Amino acid sequence: MSTSASRNDGVQPDDAAPARGAEPGVLELGLPDPVRDPSLPERVRIHEVGPRDGLQNESALVPVEVKAEFIARLAAAGLRTVEATSFVHPKWVPQLADAEELMPRLAGLTDRYPGLRLPVLVPNERGLDRALAHRAGDVAVFASATETFARRNLNRSADEAMAMFRPVVERATEAGVPVRGYLSMCFGDPWEGPVPQAQVIRFGARLIEMGCTELSLGDTIGTATPGQVTALVAGFAAAGVPVERLAVHFHDTYGQALANTLAALRAGVTVVDASAGGLGGCPYAKSATGNLATEDLVWMLHGLGIETGVDLGELAAASGWMAGRLGRPSPSRAVRALLGPNGS
Repeated sequence: MSTSASRNDGVQPDDAAPARGAEPGVLELGLPDPVRDPSLPERVRIHEVGPRDGLQNESALVPVEVKAEFIARLAAAGLRTVEATSFVHPKWVPQLADAEELMPRLAGLTDRYPGLRLPVLVPNERGLDRALAHRAGDVAVFASATETFARRNLNRSADEAMAMFRPVVERATEAGVPVRGYLSMCFGDPWEGPVPQAQVIRFGARLIEMGCTELSLGDTIGTATPGQVTALVAGFAAAGVPVERLAVHFHDTYGQALANTLAALRAGVTVVDASAGGLGGCPYAKSATGNLATEDLVWMLHGLGIETGVDLGELAAASGWMAGRLGRPSPSRAVRALLGPNGS
């Protein structure tokens, strides 16, 4: 399990002494020290959402060349699922209006990094047409478990949104393109409060039934607690949706994202969404703070002896680089610990 390409485990030649006042870097100490928990999965696939879910929430537009470089750096760090962009109307998410310009800049990345997937979000059939025109290998649709958020985010009822997604999923499947289903507001809604588990399962099962290969359960405003996570995963299993089809997507509003992730792992989930540097939120739910930071997640997973394929040092460097482009420190605790308090 790699942590940094330049790691030397703190060992120096006999004739070399550390500079006065210098302290060994965290990575150079060989930390975190893995302690394997046999009750947890041996490997977890991280679904990186920073370039899409993270950057869509930025107030300033990020240049397309910066986005392309960010994605390339994340791939170089070992991430093999990096959500690249969204083919939504520029009016709704102007930060991602450059999707057509970005996609050609990513050509060749999948050859350079075998197994790399670059999913894109599509809101409707028009979005799917645009994605397929750029030879997207994976797409995703974004549904809601609550009525209010569906109307605010999709400008239609939750049931109408499901009807809109069905031909998208069917056409993509026919074209040999797998579809991921996002389901937001699975644990709490800022307008409706607690969301009944049966309601979440009903909408999630519909996405699976229409052909989504994976269902990401979103804690959009970060109110979930570990007990809720365990119960919801069990509820989906009881409804006939196996845990192998589930992923989790936590926000860290109340500092519960890692605890909720651990609960999901104990329940058998092996796919976790995260955002490099903790970028993101939700432009349609102002109480939603940043996503779970990928570096914080990797630190925990590596400490548990769980394989990710990710080089933590390279990942932190990529997030620090992006923080510099955005002109502010990274909110990720791990990034700040590894790169310094400015996180860049």
